[in-house]
Amino acid sequence: MTQPIYLVGARGCGKTTVGQALAGVLGYEFIDTDQLLLSTTGRSVAQIVESEGWGGFRAKESAILRSTTGGRKVIATGGGIVLSEANRRCMRANGTVIYLHAQPDILARRLEAFPEEDQRPSLTGRPIAEEIAEILLAREALYQDAAHHVLDASSSPDAVVSAILQRLHPCAAG
Repeated sequence: MTQPIYLVGARGCGKTTVGQALAGVLGYEFIDTDQLLLSTTGRSVAQIVESEGWGGFRAKESAILRSTTGGRKVIATGGGIVLSEANRRCMRANGTVIYLHAQPDILARRLEAFPEEDQRPSLTGRPIAEEIAEILLAREALYQDAAHHVLDASSSPDAVVSAILQRLHPCAAG
């Protein structure tokens, strides 16, 4: 049975954009855990956090992650999914985990261009560039711990998809 490909990384690294493109190339189903959470609960990340706090959101996020194991899927995860050791173990044991790494200034530029506040609530209340640098510093080791492969996500989505395909199928990269 084919295992899922999990994309992890900070907000703005391109997990959804790259994931959709990768799934299309591979003929896999695409799942965005934040969107799946929205469709199953009828509430956005921001709404869940407002009513249940980050702990309540993280519990729901973990349940959604567990529901995605198995099959031909590309799964774009929420940026904080790696905060749970159980989530990191689940992804590593049930699929291939790819960390899409980008520098804080690139992430901040992307988030400023496409804010999506309702889906991406501020974690610190600070300006986005400061918040991203702080969050990335705090989570870098967790992303590394979860990942089978670490890829530079600062280039175009097509280039990132090509790099992923080369990592997944080195003999076919020709």
